[in-house]
Amino acid sequence: MLILGIDPGLATTGWAIIDADTDLKAIDYGVISTKAGLRNSMRLGEIYEDLHNIIKKFKPELASVEILLFSNNVKTAMAVGEARGVCMLVLEQNGLPIHQYTPPQIKRAITGNGRADKRQVQENVKLLLNLETIPKPDDAADAIAAAVCCHYSAKMDRILGK
Repeated sequence: MLILGIDPGLATTGWAIIDADTDLKAIDYGVISTKAGLRNSMRLGEIYEDLHNIIKKFKPELASVEILLFSNNVKTAMAVGEARGVCMLVLEQNGLPIHQYTPPQIKRAITGNGRADKRQVQENVKLLLNLETIPKPDDAADAIAAAVCCHYSAKMDRILGK
């Protein structure tokens, strides 16, 4: 089963495709980067197009999107919310089941500790997917973590008969 993980952001949206059929395997990952200075609507359009193309290329069966819990900077929170909304729209238009997780839920799934720091999450992503190096940039590693969290959650649901 291919799972698409997304770490939404206006400047940088992390994405990852993992294969969860047997052992966890990173198929591909990266970021959608938009240029500062462009109108937000143009940046959101780029996220829409690029994410749509990623879905067409890999044909994932599930999607996992990180939820923004809070932000001290309202302007940043709004921009991330807009990017997240575009991601959700693309996923819905492509008929993908969408699973949403908070950062503590993702951290707990990856490290066993919902308050783990970024480095712990990155190290565990590397170990869980048997990667040679920590995925870069950070947004891509976060997207992989979101996809792995979705895999573990779906696996637990199957065990519990949900």
